[in-house]
Amino acid sequence: MGGRTFTLIALSLILGLGAAWMANSWLSGRLNAQSDDGMQSVMVAAVEIPFGTMIEPQHVTMVRMTKGSAPDDAFDSAEKVQGRIATFPILRGDILRAARLAEHLGGSTLASLIETDKRAVSVRVDDVVGVAGFLLPGNRVDVLATKKVGNSNNAESKTIIEDLRVLAVDQTASTDKTQPVVVRAVTLEMTPKEAETLVKAMTEGRLQLALRNPLDNQKKPELQPVAAQPAAPAPAPKPVVRQGSAGAGVTIIRGTQVNVAKVQL
Repeated sequence: MGGRTFTLIALSLILGLGAAWMANSWLSGRLNAQSDDGMQSVMVAAVEIPFGTMIEPQHVTMVRMTKGSAPDDAFDSAEKVQGRIATFPILRGDILRAARLAEHLGGSTLASLIETDKRAVSVRVDDVVGVAGFLLPGNRVDVLATKKVGNSNNAESKTIIEDLRVLAVDQTASTDKTQPVVVRAVTLEMTPKEAETLVKAMTEGRLQLALRNPLDNQKKPELQPVAAQPAAPAPAPKPVVRQGSAGAGVTIIRGTQVNVAKVQL
C-alpha cells in the first residue's frame, strides 16, 4: 500500500504541474495577442479634476485606444500620474497628458504650478479690487495702476501688466466653486520683469484687477509715436511797389531785385 500511495501522489503532482504549465502558457499567449492587437492603454480622468489638484488613484481610469490615436505624452498606467498636479482644469473623460500635469518635486503644491521661467507674486486685494469675489484659480487678469499726478488731486490710471494667470486666491490653489468668494490676497504668475513693475506700482498707488475672458489672449499694441508733420513752405514775397514823384518813375522790388520803370504822366 505504501508504494502504491506514493505512486498516486507523484502522478497527481506531475499532472498538476502539467496543468499549471499549460494554463500559464495559454494566459501568456492571450496577453501577447492582446498586446499585439493594435491597441494601447491610456489613462483618462474618471472625474472632473480642478486646477491645482494632486492626482490620486480614484481620479483616473484606464481605457484601450487604437495605437497612434492618443497624444505622444499620454500615460499608460496609474502609477505614472499619481502624485502629479493638474496645471489646467481637466474634464471627465479627458486624456491625461504630461503637458497638463506638473511633477510635484516637494514643497507646496503652488510651487509646482509655476512655470520654470516665471514667479508667483501675491497682491493684497479687497472685495472690489478682487472683481467682487469672482476671481478663482486659473482665471486670467490685467493689472491696472492708479496714482496721483503731481501735487494735485488729479489721478491717472493705466494698464501696466496684461494676461496674468491667477495661481491662488488667499491660500487656495484649487477650487471647484463658481460662487463669489471674498478674498484678501491673490497670487499671480508673472515674469521677473513684470514682478518688478508690479511691486513698484504697489508702492506708488492703488492696484485694480480686471478679469479677462479665457479665450481673449490678445494684448493691446504699444502706442506708436506720431510722425511730425512737415512745415508748410513760406509764401513767396509779394512785390512791393513804391511810387516816386510825378514823372520820375516807379520802383518795383521783387525779393532782392529792384527795377525802376518810367511812366508817362
